[in-house]
Amino acid sequence: MNQSRPKAKQSRALGIALTPKCTRYFERRPFPPGQHGRRRRTESDYRQRLLEKQRLRAQYNIREAQLKRVFAEAARKEGKTGENLVSLLERRLDAFVMRAGFARTVYQARQQVVHRHFLVNGRRVDRPSYRLKVGDVVQVAERSRRKPPFQLAAAGAWAADRTPGYVSARLPELIARLEDLPRREDVPVVCDEQLVVEFYSR
Repeated sequence: MNQSRPKAKQSRALGIALTPKCTRYFERRPFPPGQHGRRRRTESDYRQRLLEKQRLRAQYNIREAQLKRVFAEAARKEGKTGENLVSLLERRLDAFVMRAGFARTVYQARQQVVHRHFLVNGRRVDRPSYRLKVGDVVQVAERSRRKPPFQLAAAGAWAADRTPGYVSARLPELIARLEDLPRREDVPVVCDEQLVVEFYSR
């Protein structure tokens, strides 16, 4: 799945809204793009697994090689590989920034991290893939707090209806903490992760 593809078309192809702006486009045209988009196709097992893998990649805005590496790590851990995979992805700094309400989308979060707007435990981090540990504190750098996106974030503009239980955020102060390891049932990602496991295990 081409990451540079327009998000509305990508959302329709994957069957999920990737950004808040895409939601209304997706609701209006909830079928894949293209002249054959309205046709009902018989999905092969491979195609279903591929679709779930692409959905997971798109929701975290990561490359195939990155997802493969995280999958290999998840497979080495105790417990269910699929749940481990989602938990590891959710601990990426860019995903956490979005969940905490500092950014509207994972795409915006990634850009903000790359532009060095965040501190982790008081140290500046500019890698979106940086893996947070339980107890880590993420905050917006002092000089960045006056920028319009972060002033909106402080006012709660990007806050979700329900912040996951593993995230505690004080938005007016633009500071958040990873309280616990993300559990699959608490992660607001649309994906059948078992099919992703089957895709990589074939």
